[in-house]
Amino acid sequence: VLAVPRGGVPVAYQVARELGFPLEVVLTKKIGHPNHKEYAIGAASLTDHFVIPHRDVPQEYIDQELVAIRARLKEMYHKFIGGHEPENLEGKTVIVIDDGVATGNTLLSTIGVIKKGKPAKIIIAVPVASKDALRTLHRETDDVIVLLVPEEFYGVGALYEHYNEVSDDEVLFYLGKTGRLKKAV
Repeated sequence: VLAVPRGGVPVAYQVARELGFPLEVVLTKKIGHPNHKEYAIGAASLTDHFVIPHRDVPQEYIDQELVAIRARLKEMYHKFIGGHEPENLEGKTVIVIDDGVATGNTLLSTIGVIKKGKPAKIIIAVPVASKDALRTLHRETDDVIVLLVPEEFYGVGALYEHYNEVSDDEVLFYLGKTGRLKKAV
């Protein structure tokens, strides 16, 4: 089970615990629109990125965001993964979990990173998603599991009764609870 930090980690923990699978984080972050940071116009990993072109978004903004995002991802890598060798994904079924999907851009970047590990199957599992994101993700993965796809989608947080930001300490707590040294069958 691969969790998109930070919001996906508590959700992924429950799935990993139930299935008896190891839990790890996969490091990607969305590139938000300059006028609305929650609206993803792209995503970045430590080694790759993509952006959906927008006339009102200058390249300088993208470049600045990439520097900031990658600095944060490096910090997260050292904090959440450290010297731990990531699970070998080759030939395995990978379940990628986030707290929800609005545009799908963050998960598309995540899928690109994961595909480099040559898994046998990629499954996306999220509590909530927009119809548009769902269509896109179905084209890029083997399966998508979503509990709620509302007719009108105003953002992931709007569909939660309590939607609080997950702290780094909470991420470390959940990763510690799963016994990260346990290997997948």
